[in-house]
Amino acid sequence: MAKLYFYYSTMNAGKSTALLQASHNYGERGMRTLVYTAKLDDRAGGRVASRIGISADARHFEPDRDLHAEIAAEHAREPLACVLIDEAQFLTTPHVRQLARVVDELDVPVLCYGLRTDFLGRLFEGSAQLLAWADNLVELKTVCHCGRKATMVVRVNPAGRVESAGAQVEIGGNDRYVPLCRRHFFAALDSGHA
Repeated sequence: MAKLYFYYSTMNAGKSTALLQASHNYGERGMRTLVYTAKLDDRAGGRVASRIGISADARHFEPDRDLHAEIAAEHAREPLACVLIDEAQFLTTPHVRQLARVVDELDVPVLCYGLRTDFLGRLFEGSAQLLAWADNLVELKTVCHCGRKATMVVRVNPAGRVESAGAQVEIGGNDRYVPLCRRHFFAALDSGHA
């Protein structure tokens, strides 16, 4: 029986690496997957790319796209073993419902990988919906500079100062985001230094 999975974490926990490994495992057994990433994140030229240097072609989701219809058409053309979604925090509420229907109506597992919260500790829309609708929630872990589990992330400006305001979505990597434990997240917001 297929399920909807949400693999969540902060930055630098290996979400894209895990997604690429899962897709590779299916492919190695002759099973077809579809890989998606958010159209707005074009850092890797529209591919899903890991910090360790591996990548794969991906389809793109954006707000007006009907993922259920697109995946159903692909599944009818040639059976799918799994659908994998990178940057799942950028899914919309309708997207998450569409992916739930893929699981329930097409019996195709959907594995979503994304951030749980933004740089101020607020849930992203897609993450909030996945926390509510996913069959399985799996936390991928990374560490703070102190060695504790990092559950939060701060955004830093080019001068290294912690930002405490701004748009929720700003695409960036290690140059802009620092994973921290909750204790050091509060300290960074208070002091302005990560």
